[in-house]
Amino acid sequence: MVSGSGVSARRVVVDARHHMLGRLASIVAKELLNGQRVVVVRCEEISISGGLVRQKMKYLRFLRKRMNTKPSHGPIHYRAPSRIFWRTVRGMIPHKTARGEAALARLKAYEGVPPPYDRTKRMVIPDALKVLRLQPGHKYCLLGELSKEVGWNYHETIKVRSVDSIALLVISMNRILMELEEKRKEKAKVSYDRRKQLAKLRVKAEKAAEEKLGTQLEILAPIQY
Repeated sequence: MVSGSGVSARRVVVDARHHMLGRLASIVAKELLNGQRVVVVRCEEISISGGLVRQKMKYLRFLRKRMNTKPSHGPIHYRAPSRIFWRTVRGMIPHKTARGEAALARLKAYEGVPPPYDRTKRMVIPDALKVLRLQPGHKYCLLGELSKEVGWNYHETIKVRSVDSIALLVISMNRILMELEEKRKEKAKVSYDRRKQLAKLRVKAEKAAEEKLGTQLEILAPIQY
């Protein structure tokens, strides 16, 4: 998926791992305004330029911004990575208009890769990849680590769930490989038996030819290669 691409009727699933937060949010916001439905997974592995200590201090300053008389009126300070990303995208969309509200409703963001998106094709956005956009040696931190520092309590849970999903994927791949190996062995056995039978038939045919030709083989022997 790239900015300005044609709108697809199906939902596009984006793997946010090692994407820059601002660049990813801006591209997703433009696609949402164009009418594309977008699902962003693995939000806890989004990258933010700048070290973890610097980003934590900035976020703590943001947490102090509130309404004095009734803090529940806002601003709302999200701690989960998916909600932080959602709020970042919201800031790039005119969400108080009908068009912006409809665009924001087309966005889904998750930590990890929940079903059914664990079995669907996931895409990356080259224009937002850290390896292409961040200078070599520049400090960065992950959104999940920042969320953990400011009060998100599910960092380890998501990490364990990701490890479990990888383990299940490895097990399923091993099972598929074993099934393919069994099929290969069966085909190889059939091919080997056929070659063995053909070899026996060849020996039998040679013996029959020798018996049929008899003395004529002595005449042909000097001119054989």
